[in-house]
Amino acid sequence: MDTPNSPPRAANEFDRATIEAWAGQLRGEAIFPDDNAYGEARRVWNGLIDRRPAVILRCAEAADVAHAVRFATEHGLLTSVRGGGHNVAGNAVLDGAMVIDLSTMREVRVDPVGRRAHVQGGATLGDLDRETGRHGLAAPIGVVSATGVAGLTLHGGLGWLTRKYGASLDNVVSVEIVTADGRLRRASAKENSDLFWAVRGGGGNFGVVTSFEFELHPVGPDVWFAAVFYPLDRAAEGLRFYRDHMRTAPEELGSIAVLWTAPEEAFIPEEARGDPVLVFLACYSGPFDQGEAAIRPFRDFGEALADLSGPMPFVEVQKFLDADYPNGRNYYWKSNYLNALTDAAIDRLVAHTKTRPSPLTSIDVWALGGAFARVPTGGTAFAQRQAPFLIGVESNWDEPDRAEENVAWARAVVEDMERLSGASAYLNFPGFSEEGEDQLARAFGAHYKRLREVKAKYDPDNLFRANLNIRPAA
Repeated sequence: MDTPNSPPRAANEFDRATIEAWAGQLRGEAIFPDDNAYGEARRVWNGLIDRRPAVILRCAEAADVAHAVRFATEHGLLTSVRGGGHNVAGNAVLDGAMVIDLSTMREVRVDPVGRRAHVQGGATLGDLDRETGRHGLAAPIGVVSATGVAGLTLHGGLGWLTRKYGASLDNVVSVEIVTADGRLRRASAKENSDLFWAVRGGGGNFGVVTSFEFELHPVGPDVWFAAVFYPLDRAAEGLRFYRDHMRTAPEELGSIAVLWTAPEEAFIPEEARGDPVLVFLACYSGPFDQGEAAIRPFRDFGEALADLSGPMPFVEVQKFLDADYPNGRNYYWKSNYLNALTDAAIDRLVAHTKTRPSPLTSIDVWALGGAFARVPTGGTAFAQRQAPFLIGVESNWDEPDRAEENVAWARAVVEDMERLSGASAYLNFPGFSEEGEDQLARAFGAHYKRLREVKAKYDPDNLFRANLNIRPAA
């Protein structure tokens, strides 16, 4: 068996007959490079990722996952895990690896009386929203419906409900997880509590989560949503307004201020299409009759280029940004928490907006606080709770030959923000984790030592290393 420092064996070291004989015990299927389904099966959301795993095991149930993990552990195989396949770094697929693919395990079961949802590990946010919305309930999750629930949740999960109900991981009641020994375990506050603590923030380092149990909350069915576009010459003033307003805004108001490009759409005046803009996006999930007043400040800030605000079903709010993040586009996202959104930081963000290599790129300013910040220190492995704002730098482009300049721009913005704030990254937007262990140590802070100890207990040989890898303690 490998040590945590030794390279794992590529799955393509095994002949196909050996893997086929073993995979014949699965309810799911094994997909090889010469199979017709291989081309589509190896693709992930980020078009920048082009990797060729040796075999893709499309699991049908938790027993398949356990069987696959036992095989990988026995042979020390390079292994990756695919849930929704929406991770920007493309960790779901690796060259020469065995992929444990949960993409067909998407069942969502809702208990409307107990306000719980049981969600399989391959489900997307859209799968979860569709089922919970039928009952006027919601789990606090992200803002793009094609995102995988598992990847989003294991490293955090920020969205419209974060300030009211916390991050996605704060609403996990239990998980079922296959650990490196091939055992399917239940982890909760009462069972395997150390593992439960670690998976809520520590990512996919401790096993393959085959099912989540979420606490649900009454939301909607209709909410008030703001989407207001202002010209970039109002952006610095607008971000200062945003900073000051969100300090006292109700926790039911989730919001993002976006430095972006006016789309080529009829609702934008023709002369402003394609110009840089500031967009206020906000969702009020409190009492419906208070929603119009809650979003009104974003609409009254000044003379808008466009205002798409109004009542909207919450399940549609969850899809509002989908068209801007299609499959196959090139993506490189990094992030930085801001301990304060200072005037200097605002001026730098506006300046960087003017130098974006791609009009598809945005700088997103997320307002945090509320329930998200009230989780006790050490309550979960997720450590970054106190910063009032998060900067998401989303470098997005279609041209295949322009990766270098788009990636370099995003890195430069984050480096600039780090000089001003000194804070760390949100690990769902880590770039390609070029900083390695230093990025993890900064993000987890005092929790990092404990995470390495939990890793040593449940995955001592570091089978699950195709991720933002926490190496096991010696």
